[in-house]
Amino acid sequence: MAADGVTPPRVVLVTGVSRYLGERLASILSDDPSIEQVIGVDVVPPRGDLGRTEFVRADIRNPIIAKVIASADVDTVVHMNVIATPLGAGGRSAMKEINVIGTMQLLAACQKAPSVRKLVVKSTSAVYGSSPRDPALYSEDMEPKALPRSGYAKDAVEVEGYVRGFGRRRPDVATTLLRFSNFIGPRIETPLTRYFALPVVPRVLGFDPRVQLIHEDDGVEVLRMAALENHAGTFNVGGAGVLLLSQAVRRAGRPSVPIVEPAVNLTGQLFRRAGLVDFSPEQLRFLEHGRAMDTTRLRTVFGYEPSYSTVEAFDDFVRGRSLRPYLPKRGLADIEATLGAVLTRRRTVGG
Repeated sequence: MAADGVTPPRVVLVTGVSRYLGERLASILSDDPSIEQVIGVDVVPPRGDLGRTEFVRADIRNPIIAKVIASADVDTVVHMNVIATPLGAGGRSAMKEINVIGTMQLLAACQKAPSVRKLVVKSTSAVYGSSPRDPALYSEDMEPKALPRSGYAKDAVEVEGYVRGFGRRRPDVATTLLRFSNFIGPRIETPLTRYFALPVVPRVLGFDPRVQLIHEDDGVEVLRMAALENHAGTFNVGGAGVLLLSQAVRRAGRPSVPIVEPAVNLTGQLFRRAGLVDFSPEQLRFLEHGRAMDTTRLRTVFGYEPSYSTVEAFDDFVRGRSLRPYLPKRGLADIEATLGAVLTRRRTVGG
């Protein structure tokens, strides 16, 4: 037993280890001598080194995941396999199957396994939606002003519902639900990091949303602590403070171009087809209204203070990607003004 009275996990299973965060977490857990075995599950092998993690090629949508958990006497499950990008999953239908059906199968396997004592689920702040009626900060007990109607956010809402149902059926399992704000950092690849690295960044005309971020290092540390310690409950996870989208674009040294609201979805489709940014409709709404969370419970109940604020996390992303301004600030402002004037003239002529 650990010094703080918490029994460390003996066998940990991590789903989604072929992606960056799952791979990194499995590797870190495998370095912990208090853990006897780490099992990494995914449908394709990870590219990086998992340390002593045992990789098992398995699809969590298949009941075979129950055999993996039962045969290894897994006591801790960290579910990282909720996918945010349809292209990365092979399309929206496949994405929903992985996110929702996969979670259902995994939870069913955990429910049947008496060895399972802890469940950690990586969720997202997207469950709060994004609306002009949003509060300044969402706390964990608040409901969204507008429920997500599609995509990753809707999947995450359904996943959380199944996790709460699991908690009622297995109250003996310490269940931790982590709602992360958007990840950013020098190594992680997300739609948002690719968006800020575009040569010219599109923004919705008339909107300047608040953006809250979590540095990849802080996110992985929260996941590690949740796996090793007992932190049952729901926690918002994000860095302190926010950035306005316009501030973030300027800090990345990018010119921005205003897009009228009716053309936002078309713009998103063009970016997806070009393979530049896989932005779903709910992520595009986020670029209109933004979102921010109250992380008091993370600090006071969970016991973690992120090392990076939102601004510091973003600046580390800019440094780590070696993003360089194409022009000095005055030049950026001139480009933005020119692009805006061109679009305004086109709308006038076409109107």
